[in-house]
Amino acid sequence: MKGRKFSLLLLVLTLMVSLFAGCSGGDNASSERGKDSAKGAGDSAPASENATAEGFPIVKDKITIKGFGSKLYDFADWNKLKLWQEYEKMTNIHIDWTVASQSNLKEKRNIVLGGGDLPDMFFAAAIPRADLIKYGQEGAFLKLNDYIDQYAPNFKAIMEKYPLVRKAITMPDGSIYGMPTIYDPEFKSLFYGTPWMKKEWLDNLGLQEPKTLDDFYNVLKAIKEKDPNKNGKADEIGWGSGYGADGLISFLKGSFGLGNHGSTHPYVDTDPSSGSLRFIPTESRYKELLEYAHKLYKDGLLDSELFTLNGKDTEFTSKASTGVYGFLDSVDPTAVFSQEGYIGTPVLEGPHGDRLNTMLGSPVGGLGMFVLTANNKNPAEMVRWMDYFYSDEGAKMFFLGWKDVTYKEMPNGEFEYTDEITKNPKGLTLDQAISQYLMWPGGYYPGIVKQKFFKGAEGRPTSVDNAKKAEPFTIKIDDVWPSFNYTAEETEELTTIANDITTYVGEMRDKFIIGDESFDKWDEYVSTIQKMNLARYMEIYKQAYDRYMGEK
Repeated sequence: MKGRKFSLLLLVLTLMVSLFAGCSGGDNASSERGKDSAKGAGDSAPASENATAEGFPIVKDKITIKGFGSKLYDFADWNKLKLWQEYEKMTNIHIDWTVASQSNLKEKRNIVLGGGDLPDMFFAAAIPRADLIKYGQEGAFLKLNDYIDQYAPNFKAIMEKYPLVRKAITMPDGSIYGMPTIYDPEFKSLFYGTPWMKKEWLDNLGLQEPKTLDDFYNVLKAIKEKDPNKNGKADEIGWGSGYGADGLISFLKGSFGLGNHGSTHPYVDTDPSSGSLRFIPTESRYKELLEYAHKLYKDGLLDSELFTLNGKDTEFTSKASTGVYGFLDSVDPTAVFSQEGYIGTPVLEGPHGDRLNTMLGSPVGGLGMFVLTANNKNPAEMVRWMDYFYSDEGAKMFFLGWKDVTYKEMPNGEFEYTDEITKNPKGLTLDQAISQYLMWPGGYYPGIVKQKFFKGAEGRPTSVDNAKKAEPFTIKIDDVWPSFNYTAEETEELTTIANDITTYVGEMRDKFIIGDESFDKWDEYVSTIQKMNLARYMEIYKQAYDRYMGEK
């Protein structure tokens, strides 16, 4: 996706950030208007007389909808994108797009939300949960419950098959304000994969794949010191990432028995001995994890630019594309860096005998990927418009495009992208090439992601093999928590506490790893977090957790 790992890893990390993203204020007039219009979850307007009963086109006479979205690559003009041009022909619905780059989406989105003149629809705009609740309760965002019930048969079928979906998208007041990304639980390589390692280098060094943390250290050290690429230069780097320390910590958590409900909640899981919630960054095993990461950094086994390179920047892409990394925290390097020969890193056993892959997210992605506003005069028609992408036929078009243009059908019934996409004559990566036609690269979109149709990084055979290797040590998908939903009051209180705590935790994590802070200060670090009202943070967290478990 994170492709998606979405990037799955990137999107999973983004979800936690967006949960506590600050809300943008609307004008008072729109707020008062919203109070009058927010009658209840069942309110909905019928389809217009211009609407057809079913199928395509959705409307008889063409209508225009103002849409706000986000894209990964600046060169992609959505008003000329083949996906939207072809879908307009099918539906008779023209979308007048305003599109922000993902790199500045938050800023642009907040300007739109705070300006009072909302578009008719937000699509792939990753609206945070806090804003869904705020603007939904004010009436600026439409409640979709009845629209989904009447006009979204494909989405309804998914909710019936996976009740988790309905629970994950329903706010505490019973309202649904957004339609999400759904990752098909049967698409295992979206969930079960680990970081990547260059198998040729291990073979050149006569090393076996690592199975323990000590093995991992020794392999990284050999990569640094023993010239596995055989060029006579010390230019190899053990571990590389465009996401700072996040990926490394997420990968290693399971080796220390942490993160047992997945990575959507990077700071909270349950204590196996008591079943109660625990705050991971104050646990003694988390300290052990950071001490191990510090050892890797101190001995030069991690990229010296780990904390400065950004995975969305061309600088990291260029560096990874030279093949200098022995291990890559990424989706399949073949797809994104044109680097062959990487295989999945084994799940590692830790000092207490733990060997768990816990770095997987929920099947339900961002809720705010499809949102309709009170300005929309055709909500029933637009829910039908969106629902198509939750069907097999719609997912096929969304991710594959068009036969003999962007994909070809193989004799065995499988689908593959055309050579223009996979072997682009202009030297474009797969994501760049497909973005000339489609908009899924970057991981921001509503709809359903199925293995049959998704041919990004996570759908490649190497990713499937990676998942098979990790699956025996991976926590069950049913044990993975989605993001919890909070009331407006809980959100307001939790946002301030969480921003302070998570900012401090992140800063201190990096300082401990780099060595700018001594582990002798650990108790002081824990005490500081506790003084930041950690007890109230966990109390609010537990309220949302109890609601989730009660519904479950």
